[in-house]
Amino acid sequence: MATPIQSTARSEPQAPAAATAPGEPFLQRTLAAFSYRDFRVLWFGAFTSTVGTWMQKVAQSWLVFDLTKSSFFLGLDDFLGQLPILLFTLVGGVIADRHDRRRLLLGSQYVQMTTAFSLAALVFFGHVRIWHILTLSFMAGLAQAFGGPAYQSLIPSLVHKKHLPNAIALNSIQFNLARVFGPLLAGAALIFGTAACFGLNGLSFLVVIVALMSLHIKHIRPADQKPMLQEMKGGLAYARSEPSIIALTVLAFLTTFLGLPLLTFLPVFAREIFHGEVRVYTHMMSFSGAGAVIGALVVAWLGRFKHMGRTLLIVQALFGGCITAFAMSRVWWWSCVLLFLGGAALIVVFSMTASLIQLIVPDHLRGRVVSIYMVAFRGGMPLGSLAGGYAASLSSAPHVLAINGTLVSFVALYFLVRNHGVREL
Repeated sequence: MATPIQSTARSEPQAPAAATAPGEPFLQRTLAAFSYRDFRVLWFGAFTSTVGTWMQKVAQSWLVFDLTKSSFFLGLDDFLGQLPILLFTLVGGVIADRHDRRRLLLGSQYVQMTTAFSLAALVFFGHVRIWHILTLSFMAGLAQAFGGPAYQSLIPSLVHKKHLPNAIALNSIQFNLARVFGPLLAGAALIFGTAACFGLNGLSFLVVIVALMSLHIKHIRPADQKPMLQEMKGGLAYARSEPSIIALTVLAFLTTFLGLPLLTFLPVFAREIFHGEVRVYTHMMSFSGAGAVIGALVVAWLGRFKHMGRTLLIVQALFGGCITAFAMSRVWWWSCVLLFLGGAALIVVFSMTASLIQLIVPDHLRGRVVSIYMVAFRGGMPLGSLAGGYAASLSSAPHVLAINGTLVSFVALYFLVRNHGVREL
């Protein structure tokens, strides 16, 4: 049995004998973090659960649009699912630094599993209403607000620091592989109704729960715990003292606020632009997810390299161009290509941003600083979806996306031209 890993700054997992080195084979370099047993276990557990989550996301978006025929309610559902992250993630970050991160994650999984089974039951027995969906979205988001910082700050405890960018990229791969398989499986499961997707998602949480229970991590409580508010202020003070963290956090917020409505509005494009049903929507989600997997593989292979910040900004500018072109496209195959390219660009931006944040911050502050980043990263999603949904109800989803894509590219070019601590990283 492997030696327990201590999740503190004083103890870092030893690199395996087969550690990456210059000139190594492509596959060995790309999958370097898989040489750590605990990372493998958590990765496969998280992948199974995320497949279920994407099945629910597809079915839930379709159910919301089917019940309401409203782009606004699509945005509102996404907003309420992400709102708790804005409200409670900073508290979750402090708790992640003070308490056992694995136990926090287990609690988060139990709550999300309960919400999935509850929605499955409501749909199966024909009692579902839009307010049920919105309420359960908020409850699941509440669990993620406390589980998210714990998960993000747990990953660096599983691998050596030099393999951290690779581990973050591989984590992005599992998320986006699930974004490929989840919608496809949802399309098959929807034959039996949306309740089947929600029930399967509930079952998928059991896999990640077993994975978390089998980790060889030993939690050590900090010796100098301070009041929660004081520790939260300490994390904020550290973030303010690092211009690069401030810049990356602002960049993450603007990217998600302007870029993520692309995925929120896909049901509208599937039904109103391409005159299809749920299968068209799931195929569009899968093309975006497949591109994201390729983008994450590229980041995993690259690892830590010079000029990551500059590369991040260039790719973000290209991502904005993909959004604008997709909004203007009325050709099915070209729209799928743009979704593929946009998915690849988006995950390169996200993976590199997260890697740079994790490489900068020390472990004893990781939960708090990562939670600040998560508030910006995840908080931009609901605000962008709500604002985009409202704007689309006044004009149209393609018009809103075209403007958003232009602004995404403008933000990237602004950071490239002006020195704000990103392009030099």
